[in-house]
Amino acid sequence: MKKLAGKTAIITGGNSGIGLATAHEFIAQGAKVIITGRNQSAINAALTELGENAYGIVFDSGDMQQIKKLADQVKAFTPNIDIIFINAGVGKFNSVEGMEEAMFDEIMNINFKGAYFTLQQLLPLVNDGGSIIFNTSINAHIGMAGASVYAASKAALLSLIKNLSAELLPRRIRVNAVSPGPVVTPLHSTTKLGISDEQLQQMGEGIVKQVPVGRFGTSEEIAKVVSFFASDDSTFVLGAELIADGGMYTL
Repeated sequence: MKKLAGKTAIITGGNSGIGLATAHEFIAQGAKVIITGRNQSAINAALTELGENAYGIVFDSGDMQQIKKLADQVKAFTPNIDIIFINAGVGKFNSVEGMEEAMFDEIMNINFKGAYFTLQQLLPLVNDGGSIIFNTSINAHIGMAGASVYAASKAALLSLIKNLSAELLPRRIRVNAVSPGPVVTPLHSTTKLGISDEQLQQMGEGIVKQVPVGRFGTSEEIAKVVSFFASDDSTFVLGAELIADGGMYTL
């Protein structure tokens, strides 16, 4: 029997990268999936890939007004959900000298505040015994020049998984985190990172040298880890973080 048969999941930022790969994995394991994304055309393209067991919602996790409407939008498809994968995020980097308030707010509003209040709005829809997974990062553990605010936003999520796990014990809802290392996704691009092609190449070469397995990970590999937390295979695991980084931090 498929591990997620009969389950319904929502994946924020599910139209590309790790979110899209996880949607494919959840559906392959028998789940129905609702994905969110900020762009209708990108959602449409993802839904074409995913097939009849996927639904889409245009949603910006950095916008509180949209967050407050999300639960009603979800209820248009299903009254309850079993799995939430808080995946939507932004990766932007700058030195402490160069950091501007607008960039600081964008990172925190999407990666932490948006994640927190998205969960708050969706929580009443989650069935008892459900699973919540946050997509964090090994940047919460390592030092990297220019990553101070991004790393802080991900470290804040790691604090959440323990506190929310304790808070949600009466409902048997598990809260865990997956912390990827370097992964090939649309976020790893000159446009998303705000750097030049040369800087991107140099960054990639520098990162690979730090990864014991000698390569970037794939979105599909991270999706397998998320699927473990989503399934009943992890019913004795809560408040935990699984680092999937090719050994970059762990070795």
